[in-house]
Amino acid sequence: MDNSKTASRQAARKRRLLINRDFTLLWSAQAISKLGDVVFDYTLVFWIATSIAREQRWAPLAVSGIFVATALPTLGAGPIAGVFVDRWQKRPTMLLMDALRAILILLLLLATGILPPPFQLPPFGQLVAIYLVVVLATICAQFFDPSRLALVGDMVTEPDRAHATGLLEVTRNLAVVVGPPVAALLYFRFGALWALIINALSFVVSFLALLAVHASPSGVRPQPEQQTHFLREFVSGLHFLAGNRVLMTILVTSVVGMFGFSAFSALGIFFALQNLHIPASLSSFLSLAFGVGAMMGAFLAGLFAQRIGVARTFWLSILLLSGLLLVYARQTSFAPAVVVSFLFGIPYAAIGVASDPLLLHVTPRTLIGRTFSVIITIVMLSILVSTTLVGYLASMVLHDFHARFLGLAFGPIDTIFTVGSLFGLLAGMYAMVNLWGLHLAREEDGLNPEITR
Repeated sequence: MDNSKTASRQAARKRRLLINRDFTLLWSAQAISKLGDVVFDYTLVFWIATSIAREQRWAPLAVSGIFVATALPTLGAGPIAGVFVDRWQKRPTMLLMDALRAILILLLLLATGILPPPFQLPPFGQLVAIYLVVVLATICAQFFDPSRLALVGDMVTEPDRAHATGLLEVTRNLAVVVGPPVAALLYFRFGALWALIINALSFVVSFLALLAVHASPSGVRPQPEQQTHFLREFVSGLHFLAGNRVLMTILVTSVVGMFGFSAFSALGIFFALQNLHIPASLSSFLSLAFGVGAMMGAFLAGLFAQRIGVARTFWLSILLLSGLLLVYARQTSFAPAVVVSFLFGIPYAAIGVASDPLLLHVTPRTLIGRTFSVIITIVMLSILVSTTLVGYLASMVLHDFHARFLGLAFGPIDTIFTVGSLFGLLAGMYAMVNLWGLHLAREEDGLNPEITR
C-alpha cells in the first residue's frame, strides 16, 4: 500500500514537472528548433562578416540586412498569417512549417560553395540567397508560433499553463545563451556547410516530435460557412483585441515598456564603455548574466506564477524590471553591473511567462492566431521605432549631454536608461490598475488537471 502511494506521488510529481506526454514532445521540439534558430542566425552573421563581405566597407550593412529580412516579414506577413492560423488545424500547420524551413535551409547549402566553380554564386548572389531564405523562414515562423500557442492551450489546462510557458521560456533563453558559442564552434571549426546542416536537422527532429503528438484532429475549427471574407475575419480579430481590457493592457504595456528594454539592448555596449569604463570584450559577461537571469526567471515564474497570481506576476514583473533598469543606470562599476544585469533578466522572463496564459484565458481558440499575430506585429514595430529612437537620441540629441541633479551625474546613456525606466514604471502601474482582481483558474478550484480532449 505504501509502495503504491509512493509510486502515485512520484507519478504526480513527474506529471507536474512535464505536465503531460504531448506537451513534453512539444517542449522538446521547441528546445531543439530554438537552439537551431539561434545557431542559424549567428552562423549567417559569421558567414557574411568573415567570408562573403570580408574586409568590405559594406560588411556592417550586409550583416544588418539579416535583421531587416527578419523584421519585414514579421510586420507584413504576421497579421495575414494569423487569419489562416485560425482557419487551419494547428498541428498540421506546425508540421508543414517545420518541413518547409528544413527544406529552405538545405537549399541554402547551394550557396556555400559546394557546387562546381562554374555554378558557384558570387558574393552578391550569396547575400540574395541568404536574405531570401531568412524572409521565407520568418514567414513560416509567423504561422508556426501562433499555432504552437493555440496547441499549448489545447494540451494544457489553465492551472498548468504558467508552468508550461515557464518551461518553454527556459528553453528559449537557454538557446540564446548557448546558441552563439555553439554557432561559433561549428562555423569556425567545420564551416557554414555543417552549421546549416545541423540547423536543418533541428527542424527535422522538431517535425518528428510534433508527429508523435496525439493532438485531437477534431478540435475547434471554423466551418466553411464561418470562414467569411479574409478582410472581415481580420477586422473581427482587431475588434476583439481592441475591445478586450486584458489584451489591450498586454499590448499597451509592451509598447510603452519597450523603450526602456530597447535602450538596454541597443545601447548596452556603449553603457559598458562610457559608464562602466570596461573594455568591450567584458561587455559579453553582462549579456551572459542577463541570459542566465532570464533562464532562472522563467523557471521560477513557471513554478510560482500560479500561486502568486498570473496577472499579479505580470504587473509586478514590469514594475520590478523598470526599477532594476533605474538601478542599472546608476552603476559605474563592472561587478555590481553584472549582478544587476542578472537580476534584470529574472522579471524580464517572468513577463513572458505570464503574458501567454493571460492571452489564452481571455481569447477564444478561434481568435488566438489573429490576436497573437497582431500583438507580435505591433510589438515588433515598437521595437524598431524604439531602437531607432534611442540610437538617434544617443548619437545626436544627447551626444554631449552632461548634467547633475540631486547630487547625481547624468550622461547620455544613463539618462536614456532612466527615462526608459520611468516609462516602464508607468506601464507597470497601468497594468496593475487594469488587471487588479483578475484571477486565472487554479487546480484547487476543482478543475481536472489532466488534459481533456
